[in-house]
Order: sequence, then structure tokens, then C-alpha cells
Amino acid sequence: MNSSWNPIRLTRDCTATTVPAGQFVLLSEGGEVEIVQRLGASITVRTELGSLLRLDDADADAVGLEPANDETVDPDGPFDMSHVLDALGDVYDPEIPVSIVELGLVYRCEEHEGPLGTRRIEIDMSMTAPGCGMGDVLRGAAARAVLAVPGVDDVEVNLVWDPPWTLQRMSEATRLELGLL
Repeated sequence: MNSSWNPIRLTRDCTATTVPAGQFVLLSEGGEVEIVQRLGASITVRTELGSLLRLDDADADAVGLEPANDETVDPDGPFDMSHVLDALGDVYDPEIPVSIVELGLVYRCEEHEGPLGTRRIEIDMSMTAPGCGMGDVLRGAAARAVLAVPGVDDVEVNLVWDPPWTLQRMSEATRLELGLL
């Protein structure tokens, strides 16, 4: 066992997603994990065997954390597209501490008026590789984040592969931070 292992005992059963395969697993109450990172609305944990798992913020209490609260947006305030982009910026890759926006995975994000004056947000996003098992997981996280923005009635998130993602899609600050410049 790793000498730096600092386990946290799960206080209840919860679901997690394997990283990078994207398979759902059940973590049992009393099991032990170690928090690797917590960014936005997800928590990445490591098992004693070294497997990485992603927990949704709704399960933060299972590892002794409070749910993240985004109090920067007034729930009664007017709709603002910048809040949608901010919400997407809070969706992080579970393996590295970088948001999907900074990674350049979001290709398109547009507002469309729906029936009866409803507001639909359409998003095209990609993954760093076509075989990435986290595609549906991150797509779902992006949809949930945007749907929580006041004034958004519907969200459609599509995974696209054209154009293929490249390192040049990352923000310059992210490439610098990751040592890729």
C-alpha cells in the first residue's frame, strides 16, 4: 500500500464513474477512497488499488464534503449567456485539473428560442480522443451544469469529432500551465 495513502471512509453507498473508461460502479458504504481533486461539480477519487473514479457533486457528502454552491448567479436575475459559459467552465476533466472550456473541448455554444418563448442551449463538444470513455459522462455533466443556469429551459449537448481536437484548441494559459508550450 502507498505510504501517502490518506483514505476517507464512505458514509453511504454512491455511484461513481471509472476514469477513463466511463463505466458506472457502485461504491459501498464503509469503503475507502482518497480525494485526488475537486473542481467544479465533480470529485475525482482514487481507490486503494489505484483506480480513479469520478463522483458527482450530489455525492460529495459520501466523502465528507459539502456540495459546491455557485452563488455567483442570481436565480431570479435575467438570463445572461455568460452564465452558460461560466457553467461550462465549471465542468472539469476528471484526470487533469482543467475545465472542458480551457481544454478547448467546447466547439459551439448557442442560444435558440424554443416554442412558447422557451430558451434552448445547443452545445457541440468533443473529446481529446474518439475512444475516450468519458465522453458521455462529460456531456451529461455539461448538460446538467447549463440546465442549472437561470432562464435555461432545455439543453442539447452533442459529441462531435470534426474537426478533430488538437492541443492548439487549448487556451494558451492551459498549455503553459501543463508545460505544452
